[in-house]
Amino acid sequence: QVQLIESGGGLVHPGGSLNLSCVASGTFIYIWDMGWFRQAPGKQRELVARIVRKTDVANYSDSVRGRFTMTRDIAKNTVYLQMNNLELENTAIYYCNAIFLRTDHWGQGTKVTVSS
Repeated sequence: QVQLIESGGGLVHPGGSLNLSCVASGTFIYIWDMGWFRQAPGKQRELVARIVRKTDVANYSDSVRGRFTMTRDIAKNTVYLQMNNLELENTAIYYCNAIFLRTDHWGQGTKVTVSS
């Protein structure tokens, strides 16, 4: 059974940083395209960053490029999202996603609140 467990969310001031983690069990992250999505209150879930399975190259949404960094540690079966210079608009629940062809899995999400 594939499980994705996120952690690292919390309350941070604007300009602050958080590092989210997503640990996978029941599978190996290198066989999936791994992504971070977020859903802000009243908005649709959106892609934040993704690493394609055969590469270590991350792609980012325009709104976070240059501030967020997604990495993966295959030995730890974990992906990370380092978020710097956080903005009020980054408040959301952040979800880890694993997808390959028509099969995908989601974590339960970790809440990030950016507030002054």
